[in-house]
Amino acid sequence: MKSLFLTNEYPPHIYGGAGVHVEYLTRELAKLMEVEVRCFGDQDSTEPNLKVKGVGLDMEGWNCPPNLKSVFGAVQRCLDFNTEKVDAQVVHLHTWYAHFGGILAKMNYGLPMVLTVHSLEPLRPWKREQLGGGYDFTVWLEKTALEMADAVIAVSEETKSDLLRFFPLDPHKIHVIHNGIDPDEYHRVEAPEVLRKHGVDPEVPYVLFVGRIARQKGIVHLVKAIEKMDPGYQVVLCAGAPDTPEIAAEMQAAVAHAQEKRGGIVWIQAMLPVQEKIAMYSHASVFCCPSIYEPFGIINLEAMACETAVVASAVGGIKEVVVPGETGILVPLDQQTESPFEALHPDRFAADLAEGINSLMADPEKCRRMALAGRKRAVDRFSWTSIAVRTKALYDTLVKA
Repeated sequence: MKSLFLTNEYPPHIYGGAGVHVEYLTRELAKLMEVEVRCFGDQDSTEPNLKVKGVGLDMEGWNCPPNLKSVFGAVQRCLDFNTEKVDAQVVHLHTWYAHFGGILAKMNYGLPMVLTVHSLEPLRPWKREQLGGGYDFTVWLEKTALEMADAVIAVSEETKSDLLRFFPLDPHKIHVIHNGIDPDEYHRVEAPEVLRKHGVDPEVPYVLFVGRIARQKGIVHLVKAIEKMDPGYQVVLCAGAPDTPEIAAEMQAAVAHAQEKRGGIVWIQAMLPVQEKIAMYSHASVFCCPSIYEPFGIINLEAMACETAVVASAVGGIKEVVVPGETGILVPLDQQTESPFEALHPDRFAADLAEGINSLMADPEKCRRMALAGRKRAVDRFSWTSIAVRTKALYDTLVKA
């Protein structure tokens, strides 16, 4: 059997958790079966059981609004995914960027279609700021693809609940398979030179954020919490790839304001290479994930695998990764609504983040206990090898049907 993965992100062009997921899952699946990846970019590689082909995009002559180019570009690439012959037995989709390609493969080539849900468009209303009317298209496309899919993989139980809340889906076709971690790659290292390279003092404790500058990731709320953080430790923000110029400007203003109130703020405006990211996780006393919406939150698992205590928002799949009081602290939003964004009281949330971070930074021994427990949980519960086995077993049920 052969699986065809359709995806926006694939190495070296990765900016989010979905790309990490596809990278590691395809690597493990290739040990069990043949896998082909068609992605956005210029990739072109062939390894035993794993072929990767990127699809480029020529936008010369396009004069549509700039915020629609990514939408129409995705549709164009999805067409190109299918004009090259498809000889797989199952097609597996990752994020809305690839959904149209999967629909074409299902209808034209007669393939069973599997869709992994990394996030849901109805729970990301701030994307209208990024896509304009294109957001309405992505909402429609996601709904259409979910209803057409032969199997839907939810990366957490919370994501499954969201699927059933927003879409008229048969619960029997939804399968919960968590994201994972490679504990041989993500583990504690000693690399103070990496910290110095980026302006971080290895001799001073720090709280760390890693992620994109996006509404969903809650980074601006964390920056607003800085003025409530105790002195004596650094705040390191590994934050790049802003979704829009507006949120980039908002982030710049928030960091500038925080720097007026408190010293020790280091903003690394880039998405770091994996080994440098691992070094940052490893030396941090606390990792903070202030996401407003997070179907899984693979960054928390990365931090835990590197033996770092976590302070995270109690949303989505994060609640299935971080064990409060054991591997970290969970900070709740104020209430349950259809959109977590609507549940947020920004000042209260910022204050609660600061309180959780302060409590751990003041207790190094507690941090260390949580760090060791986090590593054990990551290794024991979240393995890409077992995820690949479960994914192939799901394929088997569809191909044999």
